[in-house]
Amino acid sequence: MTDSKYFTTTKKGEIFELKAELNSDKKEKKKEAVKKVIASMTVGKDVSALFPDVVNCMQTDNLELKKLVYLYLMNYAKSQPDMAIMAVNTFVKDCEDPNPLIRALAVRTMGCIRVDKITEYLCEPLRKCLKDEDPYVRKTAAVCVAKLHDINAQLVEDQGFLDTLKDLISDSNPMVVANAVAALSEIAESHPSSNLLDLNPQSINKLLTALNECTEWGQIFILDCLANYMPKDDREAQSICERVTPRLSHANSAVVLSAVKVLMKFMEMLSKDLDYYGTLLKKLAPPLVTLLSAEPELQYVALRNINLIVQKRPEILKHEMKVFFVKYNDPIYVKLEKLDIMIRLASQANIAQVLAELKEYATEVDVDFVRKAVRAIGRCAIKVEQSAERCVSTLLDLIQTKVNYVVQEAIVVIKDIFRKYPNKYESVIATLCENLDSLDEPEARAAMIWIVGEYAERIDNADELLESFLEGFHDESTQVQLQLLTAIVKLFLKKPTETQELVQQVLSLATQDSDNPDLRDRGYIYWRLLSTDPVAAKEVVLAEKPLISEETDLIEPTLLDELICYIGTLASVYHKPPSAFVEGSRGVTHKSLLPRTGSNESVESPDTAPAGGPAADQPSVIPTQGDLLGDLLNLDLGPPVSGPPMATAPVQMGAVDLLGGGLDILLRSDVGGSPAMGGSDGSFTPAPNTAAPTNVGAPLGTGLGDLFDLTGGVGTLSGSYVAPKTVWLPAMKAKGLEISGTFSRQVGSISMDLVLTNKALQVMSDFAIQFNRNSFGLAPAAPLQVHAPLAPNQSVEISLPLNTVGSVMKMDPLNNLQVAVKNNIDVFYFSTLYPLHILFVEDGKMERQMFLATWKDIPNENETQFQIKDCSLNADAVSSKLQGSNIFTVAKRNVEGQDMLYQSLKLTNGIWVLAELRIQPSNPNFTLSLKCRAPEVSQYIFQAYETILKN
Repeated sequence: MTDSKYFTTTKKGEIFELKAELNSDKKEKKKEAVKKVIASMTVGKDVSALFPDVVNCMQTDNLELKKLVYLYLMNYAKSQPDMAIMAVNTFVKDCEDPNPLIRALAVRTMGCIRVDKITEYLCEPLRKCLKDEDPYVRKTAAVCVAKLHDINAQLVEDQGFLDTLKDLISDSNPMVVANAVAALSEIAESHPSSNLLDLNPQSINKLLTALNECTEWGQIFILDCLANYMPKDDREAQSICERVTPRLSHANSAVVLSAVKVLMKFMEMLSKDLDYYGTLLKKLAPPLVTLLSAEPELQYVALRNINLIVQKRPEILKHEMKVFFVKYNDPIYVKLEKLDIMIRLASQANIAQVLAELKEYATEVDVDFVRKAVRAIGRCAIKVEQSAERCVSTLLDLIQTKVNYVVQEAIVVIKDIFRKYPNKYESVIATLCENLDSLDEPEARAAMIWIVGEYAERIDNADELLESFLEGFHDESTQVQLQLLTAIVKLFLKKPTETQELVQQVLSLATQDSDNPDLRDRGYIYWRLLSTDPVAAKEVVLAEKPLISEETDLIEPTLLDELICYIGTLASVYHKPPSAFVEGSRGVTHKSLLPRTGSNESVESPDTAPAGGPAADQPSVIPTQGDLLGDLLNLDLGPPVSGPPMATAPVQMGAVDLLGGGLDILLRSDVGGSPAMGGSDGSFTPAPNTAAPTNVGAPLGTGLGDLFDLTGGVGTLSGSYVAPKTVWLPAMKAKGLEISGTFSRQVGSISMDLVLTNKALQVMSDFAIQFNRNSFGLAPAAPLQVHAPLAPNQSVEISLPLNTVGSVMKMDPLNNLQVAVKNNIDVFYFSTLYPLHILFVEDGKMERQMFLATWKDIPNENETQFQIKDCSLNADAVSSKLQGSNIFTVAKRNVEGQDMLYQSLKLTNGIWVLAELRIQPSNPNFTLSLKCRAPEVSQYIFQAYETILKN
């Protein structure tokens, strides 16, 4: 008879009867009673009243009964902690039972009871079980340490369990090793800073030995652990790869993907010239192909991972195109993913095959799939130039089918083909215009309008076509309205006499009748351009467009490198780093691929600044983007000021574009008037003045800055200390733009020395920089000069001259500087700390009498004392070193064998700081006393002293 009978009782007074049965002398009756209790508990009945009776049944040799009682305990211990303590003695006794299964069961159950009072009693039995002679007990105890750490981390550390766990990595039994690695990885995730898995070549060797013998899930834990190891050179990386490669033929797909992750990571260190590198590429393809014969859900996960692998190393699967051809019975999510990979693998060698396949897909019944297939044909044309002509003729064939959604997708991709190959395929425009009436989707309508506007001179009835769209202007989506406005302005610039009325009509609709700010702004810009300088309008609106890049949907290289480190996890399916979707991001650390051997890239993370440098504790001051935006939007956004600040008109925030300077600055005109319609002579009335602030104060010449920048920011003329450059804005946070820098002072001029690196796939240009208000009024003294567009993987060094006449606002910390940098992609924000010694001026030496009088005059409560530790310089060396950074020694005397230096310095805002520095010849610790009328700067002056003396 099955166990279902235990779930069918509906008697009244059941609890009372069960109590009697649990206390029965007959073992069988007891066992039956416990089964009934567990059945009641499973269906949600409250049987906690039976706690003492069930606990009494623990004293038994019957393993089945013991398991049932432990199950009951785990469930009710939390609600009955005081009762649960009754069971502790039995646990402790069971941990010394001769049967290893019972010992393991006891320690496993104790780990699952999350009651603080019990955890204290767990330590001793756990310590014994971790050193048990039976591997089954040891492997169970290893996992128990991780559970205990989750309940009480401090207890685990105090009891030394972590060290015991590390010792288990050297265990003779592979399952124990795997569980120890799993437990340490779990603990390390919640404490990213602790270096628990301290891997070295010896421990790696032990893990690789255990890898061959443990279970599949054990292998996954070990492989994931290996992926976090940094081999010391390419030989070690190759040796690890050779020992991991056999895992590629494992039956479990999770083991295969974990092995792929390790190999992909370590391949970064191998030279491409090695024979082994080529062999490894060949070995990686078959397991990935095999994953595609699994059930659809697994196929999808495999395809999402393959998508990442193909973007990183397309050569792995370049000969495997046929595997990605769609089968008729594939679910839609698998079909779309395969299509994506087909395009990534498309090349001149296989394009004929791919096109034939895609044309076939375009006649399927699944609408989403057909759309994607048509779009894929266009992407192939853009990617493989030799195939463009065949792709265009294929698209024209598809347009002839007159299937509405096929036509619309075809028009969208043909627009992109025109952008990629100008003046090549325009002969097809006539065919496109025939299908104008059938377009009902915003993207297709916008694409068609763009084509008509762009090639208006080749289309006789372009004005009629655009006018037909204008009739329902307010019913169109924003995308179509914006495109229509631009297209009609293009048409007017090409055929001014015939389209005067049409352009007046669209400008009026966009500026007066629309409540969309983007549309209104674009309308006003065009209106003013056309009314003030039609020649400039022509240059702006009809400028030559850059060619579009081949693959616009590639993942940014920095993000791709991080995702490769997460192959086989959820991050690789979402194509997002864990920090983007893990709640609270507990223990989420950013990973990146290893640098190639011989490369000069630093292995440090971009956030770590050199010790002692001013940015040592930088990350703590970087505010969130939201905080920054609020402040940066209050900036005075004219060009950088080089003279005294001038009076500015009140700013109307709505009209200012961040870092831009408003519309009037763009047009260099101050236009007033009302938008009455123009006359018949084709002249234009000015647009209404939506008053962006007129620009006050153009930048003065930066001759001095240029003169002093002859050194290129390498050496400084006055000997002031310059900290090494650190990364201020990592590429991951700025769409591929990495900014590193430092501050320097040279003969009275302050500069921000920057290195801009383009780690994205597209060219960067149009750079501008702006500072938020700050404690000392630091501001750029000249625009950010990047003379040529910044190509991918290029860097440029720039020395930006600064002055201290900007707006002042007290920051916390005092030396915090919030910066906005703009380029053609976006506006990016970051925060950095500047060292205060760049603000020490050259005329900061006080006369002796003046020094004495001022020292007495400043109240004693303004004096602060600091210790400068571990400085081995003598008084003269200290004096000359500090003088290089404009801290001047006013007097020096020797009192009872210790040197006393009296020093003065002056900040750019006129604040004087007086200092007394005591130096004992035998003592490496100096005492610094500072007096100042603004005592809040003292802490930062002390930091400057430390930085200068220790570097």
